[in-house]
Amino acid sequence: MAREIVKHVHSEEDTAQIASALAALLHPGDVVLLDGALAAGKTFFTRALVRALGSDETVTSPTYTIANVYETPAGPLLHVDAYRLKGAQEFYHLGLEDYIDTGICVIEWGERIKDYFDAPLSIRIGFGDTDTARTVTLSASAPRWTAVLEALA
Repeated sequence: MAREIVKHVHSEEDTAQIASALAALLHPGDVVLLDGALAAGKTFFTRALVRALGSDETVTSPTYTIANVYETPAGPLLHVDAYRLKGAQEFYHLGLEDYIDTGICVIEWGERIKDYFDAPLSIRIGFGDTDTARTVTLSASAPRWTAVLEALA
């Protein structure tokens, strides 16, 4: 059974605080699937997460490159954009398993390849009632995420 928490944020700073709190709870091998409409803040969330993990690398959307890797003190963070992928098999053929096993993996448009992963954390970012307001919904069914969701609630 999936557990879900919903956060209503009013600014980019609020969104960055969620990313920062999550960063402190992530471990190598964790997979985070990010979803939401265009310009909802998926790359912004990833940028805040990478910074909270201790890297000052410039985080950009991997729309055209499909994958970027950022080195952090917590290990590598693999940032994937699955928008152009046709499914889990195409993702498999990218050959990114080593990064997935040894680093933290964040996948924008993750819903497109969710079947590839056994125990991801899903985050959906939706628009709120102002330009900067967002609804951030975090959900997971794997036991790995129970304590994480409780800490973020």
